[in-house]
Amino acid sequence: MQDTPIQKQWLDAFVSLFSLCKATSDEQIIILTESHSRQINVMLAELALQQLSLPFDITRIETKPASCAPIVRSTGASNVLDGQPHIVETLCKADFIIDLTVEGLMHARQTSDILKSSARIMTISNEHPEILARLPLDPAIKDAVKTAVKACRNASEMHVTSTAGSNLRVVMANTVTVGVWGWTDRPGTLAHWPGGLVVSFPRSSSTNGILVFKPGDINLTFKRYFESEVRFHITDDFVTHIDGDGTDARLMRHYLAGFGDPLAYATSHVGWGLNPHARYEALTMYDKDDLNGTELRALAGNFLFSTGANEFADRHTEGHFDLPMMDCTITLDGTKMVAEGVIC
Repeated sequence: MQDTPIQKQWLDAFVSLFSLCKATSDEQIIILTESHSRQINVMLAELALQQLSLPFDITRIETKPASCAPIVRSTGASNVLDGQPHIVETLCKADFIIDLTVEGLMHARQTSDILKSSARIMTISNEHPEILARLPLDPAIKDAVKTAVKACRNASEMHVTSTAGSNLRVVMANTVTVGVWGWTDRPGTLAHWPGGLVVSFPRSSSTNGILVFKPGDINLTFKRYFESEVRFHITDDFVTHIDGDGTDARLMRHYLAGFGDPLAYATSHVGWGLNPHARYEALTMYDKDDLNGTELRALAGNFLFSTGANEFADRHTEGHFDLPMMDCTITLDGTKMVAEGVIC
């Protein structure tokens, strides 16, 4: 990867991103990286800032091993700031943080304090730059995301169904909902690129029902499409049973059990994708090392169900699944937002 020649369209995409973030020369800008960060993306960030004549500092931290037995991938909960109070203090004094950590700061324990300090965080997903550049930063997506966020914040219940048998209800009152369109220009906010989705973080004991994953749905922790049916039985936020006779169910049962942590079975967030540029077949086109799966989280019309960390319910864990489901119907107080996988 370090020997991959930088292509103009990749650099142009990074320049466009930082321009939309309204970064200015009088701000303190920090690129946050770790030893295992994707170096070509670090280089692109540096070159883009230089092209925009924006001064910046780089903070590099040694990558830390996971503290659990299972292999951790694509959690959005970087542990790189654990035990680094002085670096966290420095980040709190920054205006604009470009997050190039491997897992990202979305669900990191320190992120809340950093955002409360009025810093804004731009998380660049740990993807091959071709993936990032393929997904344009589209103002139309921002409008669609804002509309979806408003609908979720005004709703009292989300109901998710499918012809495969899913029937999930989520209490939406007092639920924190965030929208991500791919860039951030406001203090105290975090965005990730690629963007184009709305997610709600249910309060405790808010999520109940059954989800049926069918062949063609997506497991982004394992970076594979489902090939057999898996059923999640969910009671008061927690997956209580995982049914299924195939490899998919067996892998999920074994993986979650390996954390030895009941919070790994909890609901993290629910929502749907709104990015029409995202490609369903993307998992088949890249090696696993080159792909983090954020494109599939934003895939237009998918229902995104996630387990694990939910900072708004005071739950932190390294156990995590992001599970985009196809062909679901999502309603808010009876109004269809998505109908059998198509945005209404």
